[in-house]
Amino acid sequence: MDKLRDSLPEGTEIDCYVIMKVVASGGFSLIYLAEDEDTQDEVIIKEFLPKKLAKRNGNGKVVPLNGKQPDNFNRSLRLFYQEAKVLASLRHPNIVQVRGFFLANNTGYLVMDHERGKNLASYIKKRSGSLSTRFIMTVFPPILDALSQIHSRHLLHLDIKPSNIHLRTGGNPLLLDFGAVHEVQNEGSRTGRVVTTGFSPVEQYYQSGKVGPWSDVYAIGASMRACLDGKAPPSAIERHAKEKLKPAARLYRRRYPTALLEAIDWAMEIEHKKRPQNASELLHALQNNKADIDTESAVSELIDEERAIS
Repeated sequence: MDKLRDSLPEGTEIDCYVIMKVVASGGFSLIYLAEDEDTQDEVIIKEFLPKKLAKRNGNGKVVPLNGKQPDNFNRSLRLFYQEAKVLASLRHPNIVQVRGFFLANNTGYLVMDHERGKNLASYIKKRSGSLSTRFIMTVFPPILDALSQIHSRHLLHLDIKPSNIHLRTGGNPLLLDFGAVHEVQNEGSRTGRVVTTGFSPVEQYYQSGKVGPWSDVYAIGASMRACLDGKAPPSAIERHAKEKLKPAARLYRRRYPTALLEAIDWAMEIEHKKRPQNASELLHALQNNKADIDTESAVSELIDEERAIS
């Protein structure tokens, strides 16, 4: 980690928490595992430290990089606080729960429950994709249900990707990182603040792009496709210029249920009007075809077992 991204040292006491270790670093924040001194519970603490706007000085304080950045830093800190408020207002078993928010070291800290498990992105990489139908149908319907609640509140996540999906015991998923959360405008949001290659839809790349619930749907479809391919799909910009991504329904027709593959392809349509328009619509498509998906999956697994035996 470079000097500008120095984390708080192990054992640092902040508010009523003791830092145990840094567990992740992103462009806008540092993530720590910490202990609540009052309850001895392990918690996750997200410290606001935007790489392009601020640094930590010798006293541990977070300060703007130069004289021109204080306004930008303070504006971004308000957005960070907005993330905390949004998360605190959402109550769903598959959305990370917020314990609190506090200010210290000239910056903000978001405290969340610590859930043991693994990250979907690392799991996909470890398994090189080819994840089972059962696994996909265990992980994504609950995430879509959580996203349905978010969309019903006229909010967008706008940063869904495998690295923001946490897998608890048994594959029970948790949707993380609401740093890009955005309120839907009357005719669709006109800004795309965060972009992740492979998972963000084309409209999120442009200030004029019409971002909406359908944008989160694309990211879900791309995350499901990564479970098959073992890697991120091509960027939406590349696909828009020249489509080279073969439809999942054609590429994997002998391995996965047709209804599942068609749902993934539908969610990943380049033109947003051709996709499911919100998470509920995609969820209903999966639920309505669950019997067919389960039956085809069972047959496929049986064929694979017979091949292995012979």
